[in-house]
Amino acid sequence: MSKWLVKSEPGCWSWNDHVKVGTEPWDGVRNHQAANYMKDMQTGDQAFFYHSVNEKKIVGILEVVNEFYIDPTDPKGKFVCVDFKALYPVNTPVSLADIKTNPKLENMVLLRQSRLSVMPVAEQEWDEIVHMAGGLNT
Repeated sequence: MSKWLVKSEPGCWSWNDHVKVGTEPWDGVRNHQAANYMKDMQTGDQAFFYHSVNEKKIVGILEVVNEFYIDPTDPKGKFVCVDFKALYPVNTPVSLADIKTNPKLENMVLLRQSRLSVMPVAEQEWDEIVHMAGGLNT
């Protein structure tokens, strides 16, 4: 299974919002590279939920429960969305500042393409971030 990171502005859609509804489409993505990553997602893949803008931290784990389909919020029908289920929060949120100072994470897409809202996470990066978070709050 692949691992991912998806970003959202907490004032627009937060981890707590997602937890309240449980499963929700990840829609509104209008970047072709991010959309192509969403097309690669498979049921069972997991993603870090990252609060962007002012918070800049990983706060939870999502699971893909429905693979890509045309995003109903896209009037032209060019972009896709996937359905994510909220699994659990991380024990301790992992900040962007902490990620930047960890040499094991120096090649993360998050650091090289900081504006991208959907991106892959290598298995060893995933494991390191879970370790930094003090494990998962399952």
